[in-house]
Amino acid sequence: MNIPKALLAGFLATAALSGLMLAKGQMGLMPELDVISMLSAMLGGTLLMGWLAHFMIGTLVWGIGFALLYRHIPGAAPWLKGVQFGAAAWLMMMVAVMPMVGAGLFGLALGLMAPVMTLMLHLVFGAILGTVYGRPAEPRLVMA
Repeated sequence: MNIPKALLAGFLATAALSGLMLAKGQMGLMPELDVISMLSAMLGGTLLMGWLAHFMIGTLVWGIGFALLYRHIPGAAPWLKGVQFGAAAWLMMMVAVMPMVGAGLFGLALGLMAPVMTLMLHLVFGAILGTVYGRPAEPRLVMA
């Protein structure tokens, strides 16, 4: 397990996910599905707290979690391992987090698009996570 690589993969995947979330918001797609506001409300803080929590979860929890499970996820392609991991993370969010924030099981209180949109975002997150983590290390030139 490579912790620095796991943290980098988690951070980059979270950054990409965040960009997609911001684009979704700018397009006016499902404004009621605002994960940062949900996190902020759960923490009783500001939007900054929500963003910090979002990046900490994506980088630390999911990045290191993926590294811990990497060898046990079926498949040879790192991106595919990441997609499977992203789907599992989505499922956990749908059955645990969404009900906690009042959005109901699978977020269906927000409408049918909520689970569909969040699944797409988690699959992209997972693909990036797997691709970055599974990338072979660059060979280093060692001077003797």
